Amino acid sequence: MKKYETICQIFSFMAVSCAVTILQLVLVNLFLYLMQGWKAPLPDWLGRFMNPQTVGYGNDNWGYVLPFFLSNVLANIYGYFRNRRTTFHSDAPRRSFHIYLGLISVLILLSTWFQGTAAHRIGILYPFLPAASTAAFLAGMLQWLILFPAEKFILFRPRQNT
Repeated sequence: MKKYETICQIFSFMAVSCAVTILQLVLVNLFLYLMQGWKAPLPDWLGRFMNPQTVGYGNDNWGYVLPFFLSNVLANIYGYFRNRRTTFHSDAPRRSFHIYLGLISVLILLSTWFQGTAAHRIGILYPFLPAASTAAFLAGMLQWLILFPAEKFILFRPRQNT
């Protein structure tokens, strides 16, 4: 019965991930439009890995990075609550949400860096491939491969009856 439950959870998680992706795409385009004139440079610690080679030339500023971060965080917050309720049927404590916010923040920064780096490398190695979309897919898969086990086994694990 546990295998069947996990398979159902994977498919449910994938459906929620699709909704999260659609929400993120809508929000990122809205935020990019609203913040298009904001060219303030990133702080040094963030600019070290959110540089023109990873986010593209002219995009290493708050008006580009912040819309991607905010849209991803907001969409993933929706995904957290949706997965908690429908995928894992959990009554996780509030601290799980705080842990999730920290985890998703790190994952967003990591996947943004990974996506830019991968697109650059793929474009050099295989110029005929759509490097940006391939890199976005790989970054999304990386995020999915970390989030599903984290939610299933850590954040939303069933409580032990005492």
